[in-house]
Amino acid sequence: MTKITFAVVGTGIVGERIIKQLMENNNADIVVLFDENRQRLTEMADTYNLRVASSYEEVLSLKPNWVYIGTPPVSHASLSELAIQAGLNVLCEKPLAHDEIDGEIMAQVAEKSQCQTAMHFPLMYSPSARHMLELVNKGTVGDIVRVELSTYFPHWPRLWQQNPWIGSREQGGFTREVFPHYFQLMYRMFGNISIHEHKTIYPGDQLLSETSVLAIGETENQIPVLLNGLTGIGQQEELSYTVYGTEGVLKLRNWSELSVALKDSPFEILTSFDSVKNLVEECISSARGEEALLVPFSEGLVIQRLIDELLT
Repeated sequence: MTKITFAVVGTGIVGERIIKQLMENNNADIVVLFDENRQRLTEMADTYNLRVASSYEEVLSLKPNWVYIGTPPVSHASLSELAIQAGLNVLCEKPLAHDEIDGEIMAQVAEKSQCQTAMHFPLMYSPSARHMLELVNKGTVGDIVRVELSTYFPHWPRLWQQNPWIGSREQGGFTREVFPHYFQLMYRMFGNISIHEHKTIYPGDQLLSETSVLAIGETENQIPVLLNGLTGIGQQEELSYTVYGTEGVLKLRNWSELSVALKDSPFEILTSFDSVKNLVEECISSARGEEALLVPFSEGLVIQRLIDELLT
């Protein structure tokens, strides 16, 4: 069977993860890499023995089945629009864009085309997160009475993710980088989320991203939602997404640890999950005209609107 071809645009830390995932799949073929950081581009090309492009136009001329865009958010809209206009499917990093205005452009361009769009939301392809979604849908913990997201960071940017934009007010911050993963999972579980009140705190330096976010809202079925993010504190990084039900509570901790507590019982960590297709496998299925689970730009726009609201 013919391999599905990918171009990787943006070879930072997350871009390199995508390269590795693609190379692990025998049905995927990376035809080219491109990054405006020539030093990093050369390093990745040499490490993985891959071809490099001298321009984005060269990338598009190769007509890959998918263009992965892992560049800073401010460039997502322009790069995606050019790829879609060239008739190419686009896999984009989250957040969808720099802001809602750019996100709307991306969603509209995608809607008017025959191209497939997808976003890199790893939780959607995590066995534990998918199991959590299934348990909520089955009513295992009863009627849902509250949803909470808590994210605590001793450092922002995180020590492993140092780059020029990740800590900037213009493009970075944990509200753009971490919250969207959980917003997308919330959306699949409960539909649209509305924010009623929020308080976002910024440092004195106008160039730096937020240090604290507190927000309350609700789902479209009026389930209360509490959002809590804080950085620059004296503890280890701790992330938890918790769904409270009348018969039990589900908690997804630090991305992948799923636990459940039933009424009058302690939390028990779950370890047995059904296997699920990863993002690369789903993109390959989509390119072959098969049924696939992808997060399209239209869904990314829903998430983008929440981000923008919290950052105002």
